[in-house]
Amino acid sequence: MDETVNVWVDGRVGRIRLNRPKALNALDLPMVAQVEAALAKFASMPEVHAVLVDATGEKAFCAGGDVRAIRAQGMAGDTAPIAAFFEAEYRMNQTIADYAKPYVALVDGICLGGGIGISVHGSHRVASEHAMFAMPETAIALFPDIGATYLLPRMPGALGMYLALTGARVLGADAVHVGLATHYVSRARLPALAEAIAKDGVAVIAAFAEPLPAFTFEPHMGLINTAFAKPSVGEIVAALEADGGEFALETLAILRGHSPSSIHWSFKIVSQGAHRTLPDCLAAELALVKKITGHPEFFEGVRAVVVDKDRAPKWQPARLEEVDHAAIDALFA
Repeated sequence: MDETVNVWVDGRVGRIRLNRPKALNALDLPMVAQVEAALAKFASMPEVHAVLVDATGEKAFCAGGDVRAIRAQGMAGDTAPIAAFFEAEYRMNQTIADYAKPYVALVDGICLGGGIGISVHGSHRVASEHAMFAMPETAIALFPDIGATYLLPRMPGALGMYLALTGARVLGADAVHVGLATHYVSRARLPALAEAIAKDGVAVIAAFAEPLPAFTFEPHMGLINTAFAKPSVGEIVAALEADGGEFALETLAILRGHSPSSIHWSFKIVSQGAHRTLPDCLAAELALVKKITGHPEFFEGVRAVVVDKDRAPKWQPARLEEVDHAAIDALFA
């Protein structure tokens, strides 16, 4: 099977496997279409009691969308395929969220952006000790999408805004603590878990779930909740500066390294998401992503991180304090 998505029936479950390991299982439009078609097929099959999604290779579950291709299309002014991709991806996110049958994602390895979108909206999300969740969009001047503007404000305290703006990694069992995953199962036991689900259904997941180690963010939650609950980016920065501790200074350095404009537009759309439904969040994300994927800041971010990989983006403006709030607001008009 050489398809980028493998689909088959295994006992009681419909199986969907992302199969593009050389690209870290990053999503493109044909893959999204195949997943959507598989979900529609399995929904109509009474013998399929649940859907199980995993990926080929141990390195990545799914490294998100193919931003290199999106950048190239945006720079060429070829907006139609960009719009088509995000419309299809967000429609798939909503399909997963609304799915009438149990939807199980086995997340092992890197899970970024669109990878979170293909897992977190499901009813059962299993993370291994090698799972690495992140929404690193502000590093490339995008913003957390795939319904993340709905999910992030609903995490404990102000953790969602911290993750949105910093792109901090959530490793292994921490994904369960923050709500990205529902169960923690070691990589070595995932094949047996998949086999058991196919034989006996999703109820077996509880028997495989392992006790959670301590939440590694816990020592920092006081500062995260204080700083990232502030009503503006400027006040977040001021709170971190006022604290002055090691974690605060590390966090400030991350924020100042990412696109200043992106920090501001991400803050705005994530804040708005606290008061929206998931469909409304996805609609707002679609409106914004169509603008941002044609923005020079996005072109520069993807260049620095993905294309040239020099990690030396030249942001315009270069500092958080220099961002024009009217220009940010205009993106939401």
